[in-house]
Amino acid sequence: MKIYIDIIMLLNFFFDFILLLTVSIVLKRNASIKRIIFGAFIGGLSMLFLFFEFTTFTLFIFKIFISILMVLITFGYYDLKYTFKNILYLYSTSMILGGFLYFLNVTFSYKQKELIFINNGLSVNFVFLIISSPIILYLYIKQGIWLKHNYNNYYDVTIYVSKKEIKCKGFLDTGNNLVDPITKKAVLLIDINIDANYYFIPYTGVSRGLIKCFKADKVIINEKEYEKVIIGILDNKIKIDGVDCLLNKKLLEE
Repeated sequence: MKIYIDIIMLLNFFFDFILLLTVSIVLKRNASIKRIIFGAFIGGLSMLFLFFEFTTFTLFIFKIFISILMVLITFGYYDLKYTFKNILYLYSTSMILGGFLYFLNVTFSYKQKELIFINNGLSVNFVFLIISSPIILYLYIKQGIWLKHNYNNYYDVTIYVSKKEIKCKGFLDTGNNLVDPITKKAVLLIDINIDANYYFIPYTGVSRGLIKCFKADKVIINEKEYEKVIIGILDNKIKIDGVDCLLNKKLLEE
């Protein structure tokens, strides 16, 4: 059987690109296309090592390492839970596509010859299967997004201050009712340190105290623009996976 390394690498790159893009959409990771392409490129290059003689265990460890590297390159590192979830979804998505090919082989008794699946004279090009894989993933993505929208309230948030742009993932926290007692404006809470002109406002809750705040030039939340938004800095990290901004319902109602 002829093996075309360039074609195999290209197919593997496309396969990895679809997987990483799916994870990014389902988990709303906001990964740029450039990062997804780079992550998929690393996955494609890994195919070269399959032509060397490795033990099964060594190959298994190598595949784990490559998948972790792909996830870190594409989505970055936030914490262990964040990274583990990305890896888990990557493998889950991979198994869905792999399961489809297995279903094709077992149910319809297709036999593979190079890049073609054949059954009683009917052939299906493997390239076609890979290209059509986004259709297979559509229901998976749709279901994942539906679950996200029903159990969580995630928003894309971009903060502009002193000619700087800070992108973060926001979560609508019904418990965040903090307002500036003087201006009566809603306060957004983030766990990111930003260079800005700070001042303090009092807060009440389980305890009382002062929270360090600054006024952003503007904030864009899911493409809607808000001006002169007050941002409060949290001392501790937000304990919601992948979230670094707690939104205020009062602000979204403006």
